[in-house]
Amino acid sequence: MTAKNFSSSVLVSYFIPFLKWLPELKNGTTLRVDIIAGVTVALVLIPQSMAYAQLAGLPPYFGLYAAFLPPFVAAIFGSSRQLATGPVAVVSLLTAAALEPLATTGSEGYIAYAILLALFVGLFQLSLGLLRLGVLVNFLSHPVVLGFTNAAAIIIATSQLGKIFGVTVPKAAYHYKTVWDTVVAAISHFHLPTFGMAVLAFIIMVVVKRINPKIPGVLLAVVITTILSLAVGFQTLQTINKNQLIDGSTQDIIATKLELPVKIEKFDKRVSSAQKKHDVAVEKYGSDNRRALSTQIKLESLKRQRDRHADGADADFKRMKTLIFNKTKSRNDKSAKFYPDGEVPDGVEVEPEIWRISSLNKDGALVMHSGGKVVGTIPQGLPALKIPSFDIDVLGQLFFAAVAIALIGFMEAISIAKAMAARTRQRLDANQELVGQGLSNIFGSLFQSYPVSGSFSRSAVNLGAGAITGFSSVVTAVVVVITLLWLTPLLYHLPQATLAAVIMMAVIGLVNFRALLHTWHVRRDDGVVAVITFVLTLLFAPHLDSSLMIGVILSLAIFLYRTMEPRIAALSRHPDGSLRDADVYGLGTCENISMLRFDGSLYFANISYFEDKVLGIAANKPDLKYIIVDGPGINQIDASGEEMLTSITERLQAGGVVILFSRFKKQVMDVLRNSGFVERLGSDRFFRKNEMALEFAWKGLGNDHEVECPLNIVCAIDEK
Repeated sequence: MTAKNFSSSVLVSYFIPFLKWLPELKNGTTLRVDIIAGVTVALVLIPQSMAYAQLAGLPPYFGLYAAFLPPFVAAIFGSSRQLATGPVAVVSLLTAAALEPLATTGSEGYIAYAILLALFVGLFQLSLGLLRLGVLVNFLSHPVVLGFTNAAAIIIATSQLGKIFGVTVPKAAYHYKTVWDTVVAAISHFHLPTFGMAVLAFIIMVVVKRINPKIPGVLLAVVITTILSLAVGFQTLQTINKNQLIDGSTQDIIATKLELPVKIEKFDKRVSSAQKKHDVAVEKYGSDNRRALSTQIKLESLKRQRDRHADGADADFKRMKTLIFNKTKSRNDKSAKFYPDGEVPDGVEVEPEIWRISSLNKDGALVMHSGGKVVGTIPQGLPALKIPSFDIDVLGQLFFAAVAIALIGFMEAISIAKAMAARTRQRLDANQELVGQGLSNIFGSLFQSYPVSGSFSRSAVNLGAGAITGFSSVVTAVVVVITLLWLTPLLYHLPQATLAAVIMMAVIGLVNFRALLHTWHVRRDDGVVAVITFVLTLLFAPHLDSSLMIGVILSLAIFLYRTMEPRIAALSRHPDGSLRDADVYGLGTCENISMLRFDGSLYFANISYFEDKVLGIAANKPDLKYIIVDGPGINQIDASGEEMLTSITERLQAGGVVILFSRFKKQVMDVLRNSGFVERLGSDRFFRKNEMALEFAWKGLGNDHEVECPLNIVCAIDEK
């Protein structure tokens, strides 16, 4: 291959890999199959994406924003032809966990952080791919990922219970407390129509899957429940003035919420003035001057006060939306009163339905809702191109969250892609897939997308529908675009209970206790890591980063523990003529020569163990003259290992024992040569075969020592 051809090949591989499959679309059959597969995936993606957006704490339509551009970009820049990229359950859960401590769920700040998080995830994945560092994903061991995904699936499923039962409770500090509060609320305020919608959606999806898995059961459930919701008036809305709400504390919160824009505007003016004073001070005195630092402190204080006012008002109003009200019976809606549940005066008649606050209009009017919840208005049209806004105060928190999401998301994507590549016999480049996933998140963030990844369920649908090239994902993106442009009004009456059912059905496959049990049987310590990660994820949720970090630390600690004391075998001649472990096979050993096989790399964590074993053998054999280190199991050696070999060689030599080295690998010999160890010891101490090292020792001992040496003659095996 010429240099020009090579550079063209690299260019295609990294930047335009879709040129490899684009010519295949000239085949009419391939084109037709990819179009069918793309449409099929889109029919699953559209309802799933809205459901996953709600799981991430975002309005449903942001799921559609994450579903139109990322699949297209991932398909043309990734290496997998069938991987379906877009919103996924685990990444959505991690997004919510990362953002909930920073802003009120669903607020403008929350949405801005979600978009910025997608940009960070994309930049991190793209950097790993371009630098060929996809191996970093291996820090998340299989037991950690297994424990985390099983727990995450349970967290995702239980987070939808409120929408299934039609109840709303304030989010507690830990997920298990929120689940308990939801169950308690469901017992006292169970909403039968909402539960019925969810059950109907479950039945449709399960039955359709059993009859014919190729039929889009998710879409069918969405269509039927949406039509039914419209027909029966599933959700009832009523606009009232705040005086109709008979609750002083609630009216105070509403007043604070209405006054918030004016307060924020005043704070913005003060912040702007403080910023100008700070800039002048820095320019005049320098950034380290006392006056400049004083203006900076005042500026940061004003910013924090502004954020506290905004977040506090949003949080109070969000808690208020969880309250239940009873509506009095009256001739018209304008004269009806709404009392908090349990505070209705004696003798006042109320309607059987319960009411909640849905939203607050700018003029102070409240929108109340009764019955079930629907998706509501979805903005029509494509999201505008917008550069994500940066907030210095949260960059650190978002970065660490982005690293976790990038690694977990990519692990999910690459495991799916590998499984499909094995079936289709296509070449998969993990680093190129990182580039594709990274670019999909970067470009998605420019059009208001939150973090995305490869989807197991939709990739299976794509493969099952016969997708041959990445063009199927391009078709999927086009169908989502058509939906955003013209079909969003049809989704207004889609019950949120249906979306909850869609999420629960999607994550059922992630729960795999059999795999946990299998890991336990394979290696008990791996099983312990998986179980600990599983339990801690459930306990710490929504603070998922803590359980992941502990799982990674445990995995690394177990790795170090395993390699700190690798197997060291004292070898002797077996009846079959090979050199084997003398202790295992009951073989006799030579008093003048010891041959040791070390089954592990020599590095800082195990050099003391190696040294103690060698010196122990020398101490137990007074007549020992030679130690032969058989090294095919030593794959690597670090500076600590080289230093230990130098030290132990000198100590043994001072005691009259010569150490020889046999069958060391090239990478180990390169280190020993570069360090000068081979030159200091002498190249005649290194041998390519054990027999050559033995001959050197026998010759040194003289007197035909090899005639009686157990390392030369076949020894009888001790039957004991």
